Amino acid sequence: MNILEEYRDKRASLNEKVIKNSDKVIKRIYSLDTITYAEGALDEKTKEMIGLTTSLVLRCDDCVKYHLEKCVELGYSKMQIVEGMGVANVVGGTIVIPHLRRAMEYLDALFEEKESQE
Repeated sequence: MNILEEYRDKRASLNEKVIKNSDKVIKRIYSLDTITYAEGALDEKTKEMIGLTTSLVLRCDDCVKYHLEKCVELGYSKMQIVEGMGVANVVGGTIVIPHLRRAMEYLDALFEEKESQE
């Protein structure tokens, strides 16, 4: 299993467990998360880049992977994503570098997948 499948399968499985066992608070948090990234005064694409950069600063690898997927899906080029991650690294400092490394590995895999589907 490659890193994309591993992440996607694990995320789907764990989300299913969370939803199955969640209370009103957890369901509302999930709903709020979905609503946050919907089209509004800011477009969905911009919100995903904000999600990616803030996730890097917060050092949440799962969140970074999720937002990388969405950024690629919404049409960002690899260099646009890399530039956004550069901003996050400046804001977050050198402690973000290990997360940036893993993000680059995942980003490469996403673009390899994309190219193989074209």
